[in-house]
Amino acid sequence: MKFLDQAKVYVRSGDGGAGSVSFRREKYIEYGGPDGGDGGRGGDVWVECVDGLNTLIDYRYQQHFKAKTGIHGMGKNRTGAKGADIVLKVPVGTEILEEDNETLIADMTEVGQKLLLLRGGNGGFGNAHFKTSVNQAPRRANPGLEGLEKWIWLRLKLIADAGLVGLPNAGKSTFLASVSQARPKIADYPFTTLHPNLGVVGVDGREFVMADIPGLIEGAHEGVGIGDRFLGHVERTRVLLHLIDSTQADPAEAYRIVRGELEAYGNGLEDKVEIVALSKIDALDEDTRQEKRAALAEATGTKPILLSAASGEGMTEALRMVRRAIETLDGEAEDDLPRTDEEGWLP
Repeated sequence: MKFLDQAKVYVRSGDGGAGSVSFRREKYIEYGGPDGGDGGRGGDVWVECVDGLNTLIDYRYQQHFKAKTGIHGMGKNRTGAKGADIVLKVPVGTEILEEDNETLIADMTEVGQKLLLLRGGNGGFGNAHFKTSVNQAPRRANPGLEGLEKWIWLRLKLIADAGLVGLPNAGKSTFLASVSQARPKIADYPFTTLHPNLGVVGVDGREFVMADIPGLIEGAHEGVGIGDRFLGHVERTRVLLHLIDSTQADPAEAYRIVRGELEAYGNGLEDKVEIVALSKIDALDEDTRQEKRAALAEATGTKPILLSAASGEGMTEALRMVRRAIETLDGEAEDDLPRTDEEGWLP
């Protein structure tokens, strides 16, 4: 299924049904009179958060959604039926914004959450409604009120416990594929990942959801490369696992580039708990590992962990650190900070 995380759609609620002009004429009934019924309400526009969806691809092929018009009133005081509602089904984590793509209407974060977006127009009154002692045979009825309409934006921000960030080819997709059942595209060239991927990760009997987003390069906040469009998918994460390719010449500079993009993007990403890791260490000898680890530690102010998705080295320790950080933020951990057994490292 193709991934789509943003869509612009047009929605319109139904018009109200018109009232009826009718008079009672029956044999052997001495007195007749107006008996025109009222029109039915127009259909409403709802947005519902449902399970089983992880993309907005349905809204690429249909952008216009209109609720049904209310049924007109009829004689014998019959009120028209309400028009059928229209329901937009969206995945968990979808934001609904006004046409300016900035003003937030609602944030759909729970399965079953429903939002009444536009209410249908009221039905018109039939002529029976206007009967008075003075005017006992009114020949007027109201038309139904028109429905409301607007353009809205749907923006999906995946909900995950932890997010993977880093430069292109830092090993994020390989990491996710090795610790979960997710199967992101993996290749030896930049920007292999073109859309976010989710995977359920388990360690020590506990599970959490991890998100892998396309790599960032310098100037991403200005639209360079893929830009920072997909950073919205890690806004909801609680912990960031920052992977840095240990085979590149200057890991410290790679760290500074990504941190600069996170700070330029804002929205709280720069304040999230961050765990720094040197990836692909299976390609280095022990002396080179320690040299690059020391350089990165000086830049980050913390001691990064060493891991390799290919050999499995350091993977369990990294997952334990991420899990413990999540539990700490949830108030489940015994200590206030996540730790590993390796030299008492703190993120």
